[in-house]
Amino acid sequence: MRALLVCPEFPLSFWSFQKSCRLRGNKTVNPPLGLVTVAALLPAEWELRLADLNTRSLTEEDWQWADLVLITAMYIQRAGLLALVREAKFRGKTVVAGGPHPTSLPEAVLEAGCDFVVRGEGENTIPLLLEAMRHGKTGIIENHEKPDLRTSPIPRFDLLRLNDYATVTIQTSRGCPFDCEFCDVVNLFGRIPRYKTPKQVIAELETLHRLGARGSVFICDDNFIGSKKHARALLQELTPWLRSRGEPFSFMTQASVNLGQDLEMIDLMTAANLDKVFIGIESPDEKVLQTSHKYHNIKNPLVESLRNIKQNGMGVIGSFIIGLDGETKGAGERICAFIEQTDIPVTMLGVLQAAPHTSLWHRLEKEGRLRRDVGDDAGTFSALNYEPDRPEAEIMQEYVDAWDYLYEPSRYLARAYRYHLAMRPARRPQAAAAGAPLPKDRVPDQGMTLRRILIEIKAFFKILWWQGVRPSYRRQFWTQMIGMLQRNPTRFVEYIVTCAMGGDLFNMKRVVREKATAIIQERQIEVPAAQSLRGAALQDKLAAAPLEPSSSSAIQDK
Repeated sequence: MRALLVCPEFPLSFWSFQKSCRLRGNKTVNPPLGLVTVAALLPAEWELRLADLNTRSLTEEDWQWADLVLITAMYIQRAGLLALVREAKFRGKTVVAGGPHPTSLPEAVLEAGCDFVVRGEGENTIPLLLEAMRHGKTGIIENHEKPDLRTSPIPRFDLLRLNDYATVTIQTSRGCPFDCEFCDVVNLFGRIPRYKTPKQVIAELETLHRLGARGSVFICDDNFIGSKKHARALLQELTPWLRSRGEPFSFMTQASVNLGQDLEMIDLMTAANLDKVFIGIESPDEKVLQTSHKYHNIKNPLVESLRNIKQNGMGVIGSFIIGLDGETKGAGERICAFIEQTDIPVTMLGVLQAAPHTSLWHRLEKEGRLRRDVGDDAGTFSALNYEPDRPEAEIMQEYVDAWDYLYEPSRYLARAYRYHLAMRPARRPQAAAAGAPLPKDRVPDQGMTLRRILIEIKAFFKILWWQGVRPSYRRQFWTQMIGMLQRNPTRFVEYIVTCAMGGDLFNMKRVVREKATAIIQERQIEVPAAQSLRGAALQDKLAAAPLEPSSSSAIQDK
């Protein structure tokens, strides 16, 4: 059997970072981990070929070669998924679809002609798929039980062209103990987290290392500290393994904000080169967090938790949502003020979408507020797929204004500078500067090939050109860069990387305004004249008073 595994193209979103990827010679951010995991579960005698449409196009030869086409897709890839299914069926291929979108909304995929829709996780659904294929049965393949991840094989990383990706991806757990109303993790993976053993994780990293992977690794767990016991056990084995290999990897993951109240855990994570974490902050308004069942964001002061993470050497990418129930006018301003107070440079700001079969989806459906014909890809630029509890025009305008404020280049660079100055010096460079000997279990770094060194040098000079020569804010860029070298040199590289990410976000600001304007026109939402001027007013207001008395300061003082 010849199986073609296809990842549809991702449309432009917050996570695209196209300019930053090209800067270092990569084509996209992350590889399709789901597909290479499925590949490891298929029969060993099958011939496999991977086509990630974010890095290359499908060729006529690919289609002619394949007997079977397997496609995985998230909600944002819906259009690409359905187009691929139709194309494959037109060519007479047997088609299998899986992943978050087919799992939650299988009907549309079946209507497009898909032979098999796999709902759930591959470890215990792929055997059912193979059995159905042997017996000539088609339709939905599902297993309501959650698989034991100790049975999960090492993904087929060898199918990837690793240089195409800015970051390689692994997963150590699935599921999250929290039940935020708008989040689809519980629907897809359950509230009881399941884990791979530390030895499994090390084996995956060893495989990547042997294949030549170096640099950034995204641990795409839903909540890395969902079980602190598991996280500690993993980190205690990961740290010596990294040292014995010359520390070839650094890591990013996702975690809940209560990480900021566990300084020992932060220390363990940074010791294992886990230097960046994505955190769902969502709102500085306590009432909104309560309505969304995000109680763990209320338990401790948000500002204090985020400050602890920053000062103890870890970068934060924050997530914020506009349009949550219980929100009042000015939510965008309060989010901007909170971000200015915490100095978080990179923040994913989105308009609420009710993802399929979440608690929010079912509540809105029961209340008659769900718009089933709008925004069903749950993408960055989708129209609201629900009737909000405050004026829709107000939400959309605040969304645009907040993007304009947060990603005004000078303001973004100032936050990045303040954030990295406040981080404690990195341990290893600080120790090396003081002449401290290497740990006995640590070998010299063997990951920087001559090719990689040249790419990094070229990328650095491109950043200098993009932000230090061409733009109007170039003087600020040079002043801050020199200041970082003088005041916190061990965080210089992280600071420069954050500056480079700004190039994508400044462009995204323009796209957000264009897309939001198109949605307003399409839905015939009337924005009052006074409302349309609020972008400039917001900038003036927050410049005069970066943080006015609000729930964000109230949270800090509790």
